[in-house]
Amino acid sequence: MFESLSTKLGSVFDKLRGRGALGEADVDAALREVRVALLEADVALSVVKDFVAGVKLEAIGQQVVRSVTPGQMVVKIVNDKLVETLGSTASEINLRANPPVAVLMLGLQGSGKTTTSAKLARRLVEKDRKKVLLASLDVRRPAAQEQLAVLGTQVSVPTLPIVSGQDPVAIAKRAMETGRTEGYDVVILDTAGRLSIDDELMAEAASVRDAVGPTESLLVVDALTGQDAVNTATQFNTRLGITGIVMTRVDGDQRGGAALSMRAVTGKPIKFIGLGEKMDALDVFHPDRIAGRILGMGDIVGLVEKAAENVEKEEAERLAKKVQKGEFDLEDMASQLKQLRRMGGLGGVMGMLPGIGKIKQQLDSAKVDDRVIKRQEAIIGSMTRAERRDVNLLNAKRRKRIAAGSGTSVEDVNRLVKQYMEMSRMMKQVSKLGQKGLMRTGLGNLFRR
Repeated sequence: MFESLSTKLGSVFDKLRGRGALGEADVDAALREVRVALLEADVALSVVKDFVAGVKLEAIGQQVVRSVTPGQMVVKIVNDKLVETLGSTASEINLRANPPVAVLMLGLQGSGKTTTSAKLARRLVEKDRKKVLLASLDVRRPAAQEQLAVLGTQVSVPTLPIVSGQDPVAIAKRAMETGRTEGYDVVILDTAGRLSIDDELMAEAASVRDAVGPTESLLVVDALTGQDAVNTATQFNTRLGITGIVMTRVDGDQRGGAALSMRAVTGKPIKFIGLGEKMDALDVFHPDRIAGRILGMGDIVGLVEKAAENVEKEEAERLAKKVQKGEFDLEDMASQLKQLRRMGGLGGVMGMLPGIGKIKQQLDSAKVDDRVIKRQEAIIGSMTRAERRDVNLLNAKRRKRIAAGSGTSVEDVNRLVKQYMEMSRMMKQVSKLGQKGLMRTGLGNLFRR
């Protein structure tokens, strides 16, 4: 997300950081480039105008002129303005009401509303320890109710039994009654969508809203539709009064203009973002962290949280002890590859590391992606335990057997062994120099082909 915008803004700020002093003309020139970058990222024109004007007002003030590092000061001002535009602080889902709390899921067809309903249910169960009931009110789209039932099974969240012939309002009332009688904390109501906004859609959603009085009315929009997503949010908010927004397919949106425009145009917070197809790929939207990622500062807090959720503590402690002793074998490498996949693969981790843009570009140019990780896991999986623990056993005959067993080539096996030797060397340096040893050797060699 925001890759193209991050790259363009990065080049602008690199020029500023190299200047000893900044005059008004320098700031104007930089802001012209920022304006173009935002417009190319599909940010709404009104938002771009307000953003640039706000930054200029502060950037040409005495605080920048007198600053020891004026370039860095401008970057800070832009960062603060980005955070403000995105919503300042994270806005969690509101569950402060007498149970069962009704959460109404709204959106157009194809926005990912049904999948997001299941993801949200899973999150509320696992992170907030809530008892959640899912209910589909979509009686128009073929098998829509069955789809939610299947997704409910996948995330281990019960769904309201399907009763044919009921209209959406009747289903919603039955869901709330079931919630009350069976002790549910939250009832998530997945409403029907349309290919476009029409009076029938709005009337149906309004009837459901009036019948259940939802605490949250969350609009699900597809980030890839750009300004269409902003227009959809504006219309839903005007006619129904939404309380928040969930953006899906954010991982596929390199421009990010919709996210930057949404809060400013609608006045409603982005509460969650969907970052993949997996059922755990729904994150709280943190404006400050997103701003950091746009400006190449990374999201270390997010990375630590992701690691805490996905990395097995015992396994991490075991590896730490081995690294301290300078020990690292192919079984350890396989474990690290597995943990990396759990954290969202290379893309999920790289985007959170500060200043990773140039390394990421090198990896992209070398065609290094998550398929490389899976191939490496397959190669290690085709080895015997003795081979994984002692790489010196891998003679030519064994490497040929491993290649055949993993569906790869001998060259792939040789490449993995070379990478392992490099990682092993790095681990030994860490044991001698501490954590800084790893950083000095650099991340670039880790997945070199």
